[in-house]
Amino acid sequence: VSKQVLEQVLRELQPLCTAEQQFIEKFFQLSQDATELQVLEVSVRTIAPPHLIGYLFFFFLRLEEPTTQLLSEIFSCLEPELRGFLEVCSKVHPFSCLQVLVTLSDSIFEMLGSSSTLRSSFLNTVLGNMRFLAKSRFNKCIETLCKEIEEAKMPSKMKDRILPSVSLFEEFVNFSEEVFRTARQRGDLHEAHLRLASSVFSSINSLSSANLKVNTDMVMMENFHHIHCFLCQKKIHCLEGKKREAKQKYGEHMEKYVKYLGQPLEKLNHFFEGVKARVAQGVKEEEVSFQLAYSKQELRKVIEKYPGKEVKGALETLYRKIHKDLSPEENLLPVVWHAMEQEFIRQYQEFEDLIQHCYAGSGIAMDFTMEELLSYFNSITLSN
Repeated sequence: VSKQVLEQVLRELQPLCTAEQQFIEKFFQLSQDATELQVLEVSVRTIAPPHLIGYLFFFFLRLEEPTTQLLSEIFSCLEPELRGFLEVCSKVHPFSCLQVLVTLSDSIFEMLGSSSTLRSSFLNTVLGNMRFLAKSRFNKCIETLCKEIEEAKMPSKMKDRILPSVSLFEEFVNFSEEVFRTARQRGDLHEAHLRLASSVFSSINSLSSANLKVNTDMVMMENFHHIHCFLCQKKIHCLEGKKREAKQKYGEHMEKYVKYLGQPLEKLNHFFEGVKARVAQGVKEEEVSFQLAYSKQELRKVIEKYPGKEVKGALETLYRKIHKDLSPEENLLPVVWHAMEQEFIRQYQEFEDLIQHCYAGSGIAMDFTMEELLSYFNSITLSN
């Protein structure tokens, strides 16, 4: 609504100010050199380096100063009224400064693109002041939002795994993209998006010190995955780097979560971690089995604790835990379960390699084969 009202006001102001300016210049004979001014303006704009454009604008403002002064007296209430309108907009919606900024920027851009005879330096000045004010409010809005995102408190119960800071970020991006959809310039928005993305990443990363009743890596994994999917959908060029970073973070925390899930073959893992430690300390591989704690007899005892049936049961229990942990909205269960399968395959291959090198010729082998392990995972996947 604020956008429509402001657009209507600007549409009515421009011809009014232009007509008044033309009347004043004609009546008081202030436009005798208008043609020369126009030629000079075009020439200087063409050859002037970019850093002098500001001085150029001030130069022409001084040339047109008598007209501007008269118009300032006639329309003395215009700028205070526009400022009041901005105040009302800010109270109606916290993000209204975006709409005001875009509308003013587009209007100024359009006026600067018109011919000199249709421009009002007075109106340009007033709208420039309003745009400066709107930009200031926009910056303050982003600063407040960044602080709100970074200081967002963790909910006491993690029913919804997507954090409040992530939801705030998405809300702003959705709103701002709609507002800037037809905007001629997006520099201000790009800068805001990057600042907010950095704040939301910082907010998620700070979870490592939060007192959560659920696994921290799981929550971080789901939120970075959520942001990655959101940015893939939005296709915002300036956030491509953040999209890649979110994907990387999501992968890192999934790996940590998979490790956290534990090791259903815990005793085997513990045994072989000890074997690797001895080898690292300088014990020759073929001599490890002569150490009492890592003898062939001890290895057989540990392997006997993990017959195929027990392993499959442990995996089924693990699947139920993952299913309970993960939120269905993110649909990460198949991905995490596949990662868990890859981790088990890696562990199994490592166990076999250690048996082959440290217990060569002993005839000791795992109670289940790689094919059987894969069939356990496949069976559990199909039955759920």
